[in-house]
Amino acid sequence: MDKEIKILAISGSLRQQSSNTSLLNAIIGLAPENMNFTIYGELGDLPHFNPDIDVDEGPDPVRGLRTQLKEADGVLICTPEYGNGVPGVLKNALDWLVSTTEFMNKPTVAISASPTPMGGDKAHASLLLTLKMINAEIVERVIIPHINLKLNKEGVITDPELKKELLSMLETLEQACY
Repeated sequence: MDKEIKILAISGSLRQQSSNTSLLNAIIGLAPENMNFTIYGELGDLPHFNPDIDVDEGPDPVRGLRTQLKEADGVLICTPEYGNGVPGVLKNALDWLVSTTEFMNKPTVAISASPTPMGGDKAHASLLLTLKMINAEIVERVIIPHINLKLNKEGVITDPELKKELLSMLETLEQACY
């Protein structure tokens, strides 16, 4: 039997009907049985980053994020692009991790998906800069343009090429977590 792999999945969007959250759930549905996903759902609960309050282990919500990261074998981030960058809530979460080691050498997949033809390339570039700063091991980078044409309203991937790419990405993440 394959080793159980724990993946922390993070959507960069707080929107209830977010295509990135739907994509995250679709990816989880494609994953092999030995990959156990925890969806981080407290992104909106984190306080604004402030080094003055990052004492001891930090505020409770920050401690929760750090603990989930420590326990994870790998990370999967799916983010939209807002204002030519990473959504503020995702950047805030990552800022809480800059001075810690939870992300150090953690196999990480960075995905940006957007209804635009560019697929959120500016958010993707910004995300990669921050992930590199916190020493994440970026094992896959995926930009998905026209996500609204590749994922239906039920959250099912309708594009066979995208499905193939995501299955390959999951395999790469799985291997990196061993």
